[in-house]
Amino acid sequence: MTTPLFRGIVPPVLTPLTAGGEVDVASLDRLVRHLVERGVHGVFVLGSTGEVAYLTDAQRDLVVRTVVGAADGRVPVLGGAIDLTTARVIEQARALVGAGVDAVVATPPVYAINDTDEIERHLRAVAAAVQVPLFAYDIPVRVRTKLPVDLMVRLGTDGVLAGVKDSSGDDVAFRRLVAANAAAGSPLALFTGHEVVVDGMLLLGADGVVPGLGNVDPAGYVRLWDLAQAGKWEDARKEQERLAALFEIVFQAHGRSGDAAGVGAFKVAVQRQGLIDTAALSFPLQALDGDVADRIEAITREAGLLHG
Repeated sequence: MTTPLFRGIVPPVLTPLTAGGEVDVASLDRLVRHLVERGVHGVFVLGSTGEVAYLTDAQRDLVVRTVVGAADGRVPVLGGAIDLTTARVIEQARALVGAGVDAVVATPPVYAINDTDEIERHLRAVAAAVQVPLFAYDIPVRVRTKLPVDLMVRLGTDGVLAGVKDSSGDDVAFRRLVAANAAAGSPLALFTGHEVVVDGMLLLGADGVVPGLGNVDPAGYVRLWDLAQAGKWEDARKEQERLAALFEIVFQAHGRSGDAAGVGAFKVAVQRQGLIDTAALSFPLQALDGDVADRIEAITREAGLLHG
């Protein structure tokens, strides 16, 4: 199931919205085309950065079909199947496949309280329900459960999982996963969700990166990837330092939810580049504006992404 298609820089695509809270199809199409033109190796739709939890099923379907159309077969599209229980995750996964994604990225159930054996049965059931590769989405901050290394490698060896998107923030566990995967013959493609230690993750053996900040500076992450692939680690570190300075945009809003501060900052930076029409967030989140948005713009400009 694992193929060379699933590697490299795969940004989790933002979901642009109108001021009224509807999906802004024209902006989404423009953003995805921009990402592809800047050299990314794939796109991930309906992840946390895409505000998947806030979207209705109809909005999710519209978003996926728009992204698939904009990618136009030039890069693979991975789609997030994120819901409350196994039955609902399977329903989401089948909808993604129907809309044309190349792989499904599934979390454990996000409301049902399942133990490890139940999560294994869940992932096996999702894989059996779709005819595209399945990635496990390891994001314990959202689902309360950290996926065990042995579980992920076993499911990779059994052909259930094609890979893992690791958004746990647990670098020790990720390194253990890379080592265990290599010892098993590398059945899994391993992606980190980190923005600011990508150079380190690639050095230790990650197959790819899913950086939310990649919406803001896709070309920077592609440069970082290319430098790492060439073994130019000092240059890679310098590019990572530039991206880390840009990531300061997510720390400009104080007293706001993580969704508003992080995704909101990405949207302001992308909107100020003219790629999306508004920085609107899903209700009940409120867009970042005023001095906060001005500081985000200044940091984006300092990174060389705004001109004039």
